[in-house]
Amino acid sequence: MKLVVGLGNPGEEYARTRHNVGFVVADRLAQLAGASFSAKKFAAELAEARLGPERVWIMKPQTYMNHSGEAVGAALRFWKLGLDDLVVVHDDLELDPYRVQLKVGGGHGGHNGVKSVNAHVGSPEYARVRVGVGRPPPRMDPADYVLGKFAKGEDAELDLCVEQAVEATRLAVELGAARAMNQVNRRSRAAD
Repeated sequence: MKLVVGLGNPGEEYARTRHNVGFVVADRLAQLAGASFSAKKFAAELAEARLGPERVWIMKPQTYMNHSGEAVGAALRFWKLGLDDLVVVHDDLELDPYRVQLKVGGGHGGHNGVKSVNAHVGSPEYARVRVGVGRPPPRMDPADYVLGKFAKGEDAELDLCVEQAVEATRLAVELGAARAMNQVNRRSRAAD
């Protein structure tokens, strides 16, 4: 069994923000798997699905970004899952817009949701699907930037990026992060 977590903030006012791209990917992944977010547990919305041979819980923590790890840590303990069973999808200021990268471990890059997950699972050594949102314009607070909404004109690029992130997540679940990284990151570099 695997746990896939899309990071974001609950509430309609955050729906199309850069910070909520993890929720968008989680929604699309559940849709493709024919699952719905019908369960509520660990202060999160959950969808039960199958990806290939794997049983998967897809999670959207409802605690707001800074406390996302509370739900993730509780779920890992409840289901007795290890860090190699966890895939977290989140926005990333350090990646160019619409670029998708899969990695295991590393720093949190100032991302409060990732910081919270690290604190509650005890380590950064889990798979992360990083979805690039780019850097804010000069003199703009990064918090204001990530809480800003994607422009309507960005829909096509955003949709393609979400599809790539869903595929990266699926590969991480089905193949394991190490094997999936070769495919995902090679594809991402080829797109440059």
